[in-house]
Amino acid sequence: MMLERRPLPPRRAAESFDMIHGDQRTTFTVTLGYYPDGSIGEVFIAGVKAGSQMDAIARDGAILLSLALQFGVPLKTIQHAITRNEQGCADTVIGAVIDRIAS
Repeated sequence: MMLERRPLPPRRAAESFDMIHGDQRTTFTVTLGYYPDGSIGEVFIAGVKAGSQMDAIARDGAILLSLALQFGVPLKTIQHAITRNEQGCADTVIGAVIDRIAS
């Protein structure tokens, strides 16, 4: 079965928020892009030193999350699939972003 990607309109509503995750001493800025119906279609995560490995991981995670959402994967499905610690909290900044936007 082939899934079809839902394209985002060229102009779309967006919002940003800041968050800190775990032991990071960095504030991450998360930007969400919305479809006209209000559903999330893209995610950007920034805030760590540009060019660093953590920057690449955050950007790649946001790209993969965006693609999953554009192909219709429910946010709750993604949320249940992420790595969690013993207390049930997201282990990564990407997981923390998913938890924040899913609530």
